[in-house]
Amino acid sequence: MDKVKYIFVTGGVTSSLGKGIISASLAKLLQARGYRVTIQKLDPYLNIDPGTLNPYEHGECYVTDDGAETDLDLGHYERFLNAPTSQSNNVTTGKIYQTILENERRGDYLGKTVQVIPHITNEIKRRVQLLGETDEYDIVITELGGTVGDIESLPFLESVRQLRWDLGVDQTCVIHLTLIPYLAAAGELKTKPTQHSVKELQENGILPDIIVCRTEHKLTSDIRKKIALFCNVNFNAVIESCDVPSIYQVPLEMLREKLDRVVLSKIKLPLRQEPDLSKWKDFLFRLEHHKSEVQIGLIGKYVELPDAYKSIVEAFHHAGASTEIKPNMTYISSESISEENVREKLIELDGILVAPGFGERGINGKIESIKFAREHKIPYFGICLGMQCAVIEFAQNVAKLPDAHSTEMFPNTHHKVIDIMEDQKDIEHMGGTMRLGSYDCKLVKGSNAFKAYGKTNIQERHRHRFEFNNEYLSDFESKGLKATGINPSTGLVEVVEMEKHPFFVGVQFHPELKSTVETPHPLFEKFLKAAEHLNQIKN
Repeated sequence: MDKVKYIFVTGGVTSSLGKGIISASLAKLLQARGYRVTIQKLDPYLNIDPGTLNPYEHGECYVTDDGAETDLDLGHYERFLNAPTSQSNNVTTGKIYQTILENERRGDYLGKTVQVIPHITNEIKRRVQLLGETDEYDIVITELGGTVGDIESLPFLESVRQLRWDLGVDQTCVIHLTLIPYLAAAGELKTKPTQHSVKELQENGILPDIIVCRTEHKLTSDIRKKIALFCNVNFNAVIESCDVPSIYQVPLEMLREKLDRVVLSKIKLPLRQEPDLSKWKDFLFRLEHHKSEVQIGLIGKYVELPDAYKSIVEAFHHAGASTEIKPNMTYISSESISEENVREKLIELDGILVAPGFGERGINGKIESIKFAREHKIPYFGICLGMQCAVIEFAQNVAKLPDAHSTEMFPNTHHKVIDIMEDQKDIEHMGGTMRLGSYDCKLVKGSNAFKAYGKTNIQERHRHRFEFNNEYLSDFESKGLKATGINPSTGLVEVVEMEKHPFFVGVQFHPELKSTVETPHPLFEKFLKAAEHLNQIKN
């Protein structure tokens, strides 16, 4: 292909309409037509990345193979496309300003006044086109975070306006996602918010090519005509995005609405072959039709916001479809669990997962949950902090080291069974300095982890500062806690398992980040099968 095509997805009226899902769905359809597609996210906040943000503020922090801490939408991109993203796929206003200010201090702009236009917008345009310059893609989809009308989004919109002028109209396409609210009192859908949103976009010099309408009710032909008339788009460019039970149904809805066809006509590309979504449809069928059900408890301190554990939840969906086991998720705040009520809260569960996190809050509830899972032979899966808490619980209650703990929570504990990594001790800056990205791990043959993966050498993504203290390894192994996964170059314990337990696995890495629709993660599959086995025994 001679020139890379650029598609921009903006949002109006309100946030959280699903720009990421629409972007991923469109990318899936274009990929199915034989095009090489990637997606990137432009976030308007001033943080360099979401690594230092509270999950309550921004949902989970998604980590790529190359160690970028990114927006959770990149998880959707990977899960839909079954392809990895990278540092280049997520750009924040903070990164843009950081680059410009570093350039200014270095003297790149001597004699010039540094301004939003052209310096900030030029840097945004450069970043947008980085992926297109790799010769790896035919189409680059760029999702603009925030909502049209936000002050912080203005530089991004201006950059899109300039890019359309620089590249040519046939090389670009703008999709505007908006809301069509339903007023129950009037009994009708209202288009006025969409009209105002498009008008605001036009005031920024951008005329959308396609309008995707998020709605709870079907759009009538008259409403589509009205939107097309007042928003200056073709009738076939008004796309309905009606609420559906699962995000994985959205690509099929967009196929029905011919979104991919309209986009390709706008950027002057041939349709190529018809999308073959048979595997996708099979996944959806198995997602909805299962042979058995299990009760899974997800224990964490951000459970009020499921997006804080988005990748874990989606990994369960993928594994549930592949194993035909439906995971009924119960979200339990670790702060609500105590020695007195742990049995009441967990006894009905077929599997317990202790989620990742940082800090002391809720840590005792996690340890009590792990103790209960260990003693009652309930399948246990610990991720990152969930693995570290399993080590702490074992140290306190089996190895008889009552004050054993992590130096993250208790720096002065006598038995530092979890301690800060050596190369983290002198770090002062918190942002982007953890052990991040993909690392090697060698599994012990015969372990549950080895049985899940079916191989010895694996690679998984990490995000942590603290690690298992190898000084305690031989003692713990003699008492029944085995290190079944080791980083071959550093000796870091990556996986621990409990002997004489049907399934008790803690992993330092984040397996949920590599689970996709097409390649469900084997540890989640193995965990669900263990939970199913317990359920069958109980019933």
